[in-house]
Amino acid sequence: MTGRSGVSHQASQSEAREFRRSLGLFDSTMVVVGAMIGSGIFLVSADMTRLLGSASWVLVAWGLTALLTLAAALSYGELAAMMPRAGGQYVYLREAFSPMVGFLYGWTLFAVIQTGTVAAVSVGFARYANVLFPFIGEDRYLIAPIHLSQQYAVSLSSAQLLAIAVIALLTWTNTRGIEYGRLIQNVFTTAKTAAVLGLIVIGVAFGANAKAIDVNFSRAWTSVDPVAIAPGLDATSLFGLLVALAIAQVGSLFASDAWNNITFTAAEVKNPRRDVPLSLALGTGIVMTLYLAANVTYFVTLPIEAVKTVPSDRVAAAALEVALPGVGGALLAVGIMISTFGCANGMLMAGARAYYAMARDGLFFRSAGVLNNRRVPAWGLTLQGLWTAFLVLPRTFDLAAGTYGNLYGSLLDYVVSAALFFYILTIAGVFRLRWTRPGAPRPYLAFGYPLVPALYIVAASGILVVLAVYRASTTWPGFAIVLLGVPVYLLIRRRAAPGGAVLGATETA
Repeated sequence: MTGRSGVSHQASQSEAREFRRSLGLFDSTMVVVGAMIGSGIFLVSADMTRLLGSASWVLVAWGLTALLTLAAALSYGELAAMMPRAGGQYVYLREAFSPMVGFLYGWTLFAVIQTGTVAAVSVGFARYANVLFPFIGEDRYLIAPIHLSQQYAVSLSSAQLLAIAVIALLTWTNTRGIEYGRLIQNVFTTAKTAAVLGLIVIGVAFGANAKAIDVNFSRAWTSVDPVAIAPGLDATSLFGLLVALAIAQVGSLFASDAWNNITFTAAEVKNPRRDVPLSLALGTGIVMTLYLAANVTYFVTLPIEAVKTVPSDRVAAAALEVALPGVGGALLAVGIMISTFGCANGMLMAGARAYYAMARDGLFFRSAGVLNNRRVPAWGLTLQGLWTAFLVLPRTFDLAAGTYGNLYGSLLDYVVSAALFFYILTIAGVFRLRWTRPGAPRPYLAFGYPLVPALYIVAASGILVVLAVYRASTTWPGFAIVLLGVPVYLLIRRRAAPGGAVLGATETA
């Protein structure tokens, strides 16, 4: 154990010589905040409200998300300080369990989690650009849908083209060096944070009204006409309410995801053993406070029925329109464009560092493990950008309704549970590494250990079980995507080195 830790330290020193340590505490916190705030906070509360049937219980659901996210971030801090390496969560899983576990996470990250999310927020950018520029739309085709089957097609609309342009631009700017990515991240994250604050302040100051407050909070804990979870089960019973709170986490956890992205860039943080754990705590704390305040804003401006039935789930736009009639929608469109642009930048910048670590282990394209003359993994960024752009093109087709959706949306529904599983496994890694490497340097210890990490594992596992039972159609396919990585890993291992051994970064760096 001591020797392995020593080799890992040598690899960390090698990375320090290759990467440019340019990110300070403010920059690191902006990566956390910027990657977390996308478009979810402006949309998912409508579906959560339909499920829970009560404004108060929606706020409780967001409070639970805040506690889970903070607990996870504070637990990750120990691993981040212990292993301040490029690749972050991939490295933690590899070191705590095995190269295959690390690969399965990295496989899912590249296949869907990181790339699918960037595709989603880039199309979100284009959708809200439509508010300002009507010629940009998902139904304004440059290449009309070409059906591959009754359920799937490919197309190129003006919105898809703009989304691909955003991905290409941000991929290119990040290949120019960490300073470019840092500048874009800081500017757009500051702007989007101000936009969310503006939504909260304007909404409360000019949109709060007695009717909405009375309707939403006079019977605060009564669920009114919630949608059924299963035949005979909804949020009006105690058991149904607990199940609904767990299922509601799909929306709020998705909107709060990507806080771990700073761990991927740890090799570029000036003082990673201090600043990565601290930025995780600060960033998640800031975002979850804003999210809770934003939801309060929705419910003091809009009656619950309006939240449930708002067109396209654009609850934030509806709240701002109450506060500023005629201009609220346009203002929010600009805010969301800023938000999604910054989110896509942060995720593209961070994701390539995970693939770098995988490539150094012989588990990804070799070129992704090489830094360019700007000391960034340009080929990793390019491969990620190409796959992300491709995910924008396929469409799903609803034969009954005659409408098109986006394939990445279905894939993201599938992997929400898989991503939660990897979070649980990573925090379990805190316990495992305490046992297998008791003497390893730990500049930061997980807050509230062992109680807080254990409570996270128990609570998140409970949510996962509920999703597996009551949302099986979107849970089990996610695990299937993860398991598809097993034969890929075995094939790579067979071809990687004589005797089938995978070359780890701790051995090759």
